[in-house]
Amino acid sequence: MKLLDWKQFIGGADQIISLDMFPKEQRKFTYQFGNTSVSGYTWDIDYQTVVVNNITFNRTTGEPNYANSTIVGYFDVQQANVAQYVDTSDAANGNVTVTIPADRYTGNILPNARTKVPTTCFSVKWTDTDSPATTNIHRYIITERYTAEVTIGDPTLETSAQGGFTALDS
Repeated sequence: MKLLDWKQFIGGADQIISLDMFPKEQRKFTYQFGNTSVSGYTWDIDYQTVVVNNITFNRTTGEPNYANSTIVGYFDVQQANVAQYVDTSDAANGNVTVTIPADRYTGNILPNARTKVPTTCFSVKWTDTDSPATTNIHRYIITERYTAEVTIGDPTLETSAQGGFTALDS
C-alpha cells in the first residue's frame, strides 16, 4: 500500500463531522428524521484509527487542518455493538441516539498533538426499509487527544492496541 494524503483517505468532505476527543470520552448525537418512524431501519457502527504524520490547527477556532497531512499507517477496523451504542427507543417518532464510545483507540499518544496523531474515523450507517433499500453514512473524524489516562508514546510503535500498528509504504 502507498501513503495516502488526507483527501485520498477521507474521500471528500460529504457527511463528515470533525471532533477532538480524549480516548476515554464518549459523546451522544441524536439523529432526527422528523415525525417519520425509522423503527425498521438497520444500523451499523464501525471505526478505524489511522496515524497522521502531522496536523496543523487553526489558531482562532482550534479546528484541525489536514491539508498537508499524510496517513502513515492504521490499526484494525473495530465493530461497535449496535445494541449498546444505538438507542432506537424513540425510533417510532423519528429519533435515534448514537453514542460514540470511549476507548475507540487504546494505544500510546504523543502529548504534542501535532505529529503522529491517532485519528479515528467513526462511521454510522443506516439502511431504510424502502425497496430497493438505501444506505446512508455519516463519518465522524476524531482527533484522539492526549490526557493523563493515556500512556505517552509513539503510536507507530504500538503492537497491542487494536491489532497493532500497520505502516503504509512510502
